[in-house]
Amino acid sequence: MKIAIIGTRGIPNFYGGFEQFAEYLAKGLAPQGVDVTVYNSHRHPFQGKKWNGVHIVHCYDPEHKLGTIGQFIYDFNCIKDVRKRGFDIVLQLGYTSSSVWGWLLPRKNTVISTNMDGLEWKRTKYSKVVRWFLKRAEYLATIYSDYWISDSIGIQEYLKNKYDLKSTYIPYGADCFNNPDSSILKKYEVVPYEYHMLIARLEPENNINVILEGVKITDSKRPFLVIGNHNTQYGNFLKEKYSDVKCIRFCGGIYDIVDLNNLRYFTRLYFHGHSVGGTNPSLLEAMGSQSLICAHKNIFNYSILGDDALYFETADDVKFCIESVYKSLMESKVKNNYQKVQMLYSWDKIVESYKKHFEQIGKKNKNV
Repeated sequence: MKIAIIGTRGIPNFYGGFEQFAEYLAKGLAPQGVDVTVYNSHRHPFQGKKWNGVHIVHCYDPEHKLGTIGQFIYDFNCIKDVRKRGFDIVLQLGYTSSSVWGWLLPRKNTVISTNMDGLEWKRTKYSKVVRWFLKRAEYLATIYSDYWISDSIGIQEYLKNKYDLKSTYIPYGADCFNNPDSSILKKYEVVPYEYHMLIARLEPENNINVILEGVKITDSKRPFLVIGNHNTQYGNFLKEKYSDVKCIRFCGGIYDIVDLNNLRYFTRLYFHGHSVGGTNPSLLEAMGSQSLICAHKNIFNYSILGDDALYFETADDVKFCIESVYKSLMESKVKNNYQKVQMLYSWDKIVESYKKHFEQIGKKNKNV
């Protein structure tokens, strides 16, 4: 099989979720005899033509000059190059800026499969015009692809109800964390099981405000770590609003995976407020780090956690969990989530699911 992966800034990962996913998937498929090519921005730090057995193609990306419009040009350049190389399968990750070029995707002897990502048009950070465009882009992805992948049961149900699409459910992946080191906590001035935390982009749909309001009204004085870039308009709003709550600490972005895993492992309670999108990577990482999780109550989170988490909808719910819940009393939930990552969400499992998907859809193409 000759497969192209488009829709990211490239690998190895220096950016985010889909880039991390592309890295794990590509380097997992290559040793199994799959001919994999990943498209990279020409500005990507890695400038080689091959990485861990994966072919790399660099395409011109003017996002640093033009802003968002540059993403559209980059995607156009990638698709233009894809047309020349005779791939059996093209895996498109997301649709935000690429689906407008869907009509240019190769059709003869090539199968197009698209990971539909989350419900991007629901994100409140976008203007009405942008949200309208994202809905349109979602629709275009449904008509310019041959197959679709949902990384959440909630997204799978949405696509079925909205577009009558039968998509394949393959979630995101994560690693299990087994080497806790409490000494790492010293730099964050916390001690094991005597702090709470969240990791998220500081955006309204991640319910940061609800969580912090619950922290504000609780009697607990334990530190609450907010991990994520706070130098944004909404981040500044939150910092100002909760400036008088001494236990809330805005830590900024932390990108050292060892530090993050240890912070998650030793937290008393991990809050996950995401309410838009599919299988969120940070949720799986918290599960794999043996956190006791308190998640926003919605279908996306429940489809992953089931009964093995606490749930909140209001600030009072957050207050109750902070004051009443002890990790040691809920070890079964922690253990069950850890086992889910081992059995359902390990990267080996996810790579194998994608390989099976490619083998099945490749039957449509006599060249595979």
